[in-house]
Amino acid sequence: MPRIAVITDTDASLPAPLAARYGIRQVPITVHFGEETLRTGIDIDDAATFARIDREGRLPTTSAPSPAAFAAAFEAALAEGAEAILCFTVSAAVSAVHDSARIAASLFPGRDIRVVDSGTISMAIGFQALAAARAAERGATPEAALAAAADVAQRTCLYATLTTLKYLAMSGRVGHLAAGMAGLLDVKPILTVREGKLDILEKVRSRSRSWARVIELTRMALAGRRAQELAVLHVAVPGDAARLAEELRSALPCPEEIVIADLTPGLSVHGGPGMVGVAAVAEG
Repeated sequence: MPRIAVITDTDASLPAPLAARYGIRQVPITVHFGEETLRTGIDIDDAATFARIDREGRLPTTSAPSPAAFAAAFEAALAEGAEAILCFTVSAAVSAVHDSARIAASLFPGRDIRVVDSGTISMAIGFQALAAARAAERGATPEAALAAAADVAQRTCLYATLTTLKYLAMSGRVGHLAAGMAGLLDVKPILTVREGKLDILEKVRSRSRSWARVIELTRMALAGRRAQELAVLHVAVPGDAARLAEELRSALPCPEEIVIADLTPGLSVHGGPGMVGVAAVAEG
């Protein structure tokens, strides 16, 4: 069977130790504060991002990795003996990452490099990449590894809740008046992925109710099945993430390992610190 390398981008939110365990490379999304360009996971993380936002009073911009960045990752994988590369990108509906990776793949004519639009974000991408890497580890063909990832994608749900609409307001995605009123009323949006984009599903009152609703929505999506994979996502609140993981264990049939994952700046700049979420894969 061909040796398969799996590559993704940092919007997959894969914790570095987990990615390393399966040899998954993550090409960094770039964050721009004025003329300064920083690489997610190398030069900047969620905590540093929001410390700087609060200090400067403005949001950074983010951008897809360049084709050259993907080409470097492909070249490194090929140099290590990969005969096929499977590259899972953040949803093409929210970023140019997919286009960048496809351009890079075109620079390697004759090489088996397959670029997949995950159609989603965060650990919902990460679980696809992990499924492909695990299949490859078992000796699967590239086609079988892609099929394993597609199967996981069909069984994955993602829900999250914000503590504030401040950062969505700063990004222009909601009005400042609406954000201020939501803060006064202690309204917490519940988010999910629809048509490849993070979207507001509903709004609830209070932090505790928002957590309970995220857990309930996850339970409904699992439809009586055990969670085969489970991740708690967070933005600069590891303690909250650990507590949410405990609540999930009490409420749902969970796998032995619950992944705790930083959302990462390419996504977190829109949600803000305090955001927590759950990505789950139902047993097949």
